[in-house]
Amino acid sequence: MRAEDATERATPVRRRLSADDRRKQLVGIGLMMLRTQPIHELSIDAVAAEAGISRGLLFHYFPTKRDFYIAVMRAAGRRLLRVTKPDASLPPADQLRQMLLAFVAFVGRRRDSYISFVRGAAGGDVFVVEVYAETRAALTARVLLLLDQAAEDQPSSPVRLTVHAWLAYVEDLAIEWSGLPETERPYSAEELVDRSLAVLKSLS
Repeated sequence: MRAEDATERATPVRRRLSADDRRKQLVGIGLMMLRTQPIHELSIDAVAAEAGISRGLLFHYFPTKRDFYIAVMRAAGRRLLRVTKPDASLPPADQLRQMLLAFVAFVGRRRDSYISFVRGAAGGDVFVVEVYAETRAALTARVLLLLDQAAEDQPSSPVRLTVHAWLAYVEDLAIEWSGLPETERPYSAEELVDRSLAVLKSLS
């Protein structure tokens, strides 16, 4: 075998990605980095370098930094909805409990980036507010469905307003609880969920 033939066989052929695949790759890298840093600290240069492309080429797929950040945040919101989706074969009450346990675990695993998400929305950052609102609305709709109150998923519905506010309570409780050393947590994740469900029942 000729030396040049061996070299050709040993050198991997880089597959040219379609525009959609490249966007998915870049957003995936953004999600990976979001595990350890807030969205506003994501480096466009670092994302491009990880993808093996230039900064300029990244802006071919996402016209502005804001467009890229929105895409990453929306993907993060979809991930949260996906990992908290309960097993539809379970009774509704068990599905709700399973959803909350998954939510608490998600916040615990990604506490710093989740806090930046919440604080970005609270601070009025337009694109974070938009994605946060979409995600909270989807979680609210899911809870209403599990409570057999899907018809109440209207902006002015008292039931919807209550569930929406209750989710903020669960979120804040999960953030504060997960920030404590494990040995200092006053109760387990299961007990946290039980308490949250008791609060929801008292509000009904």
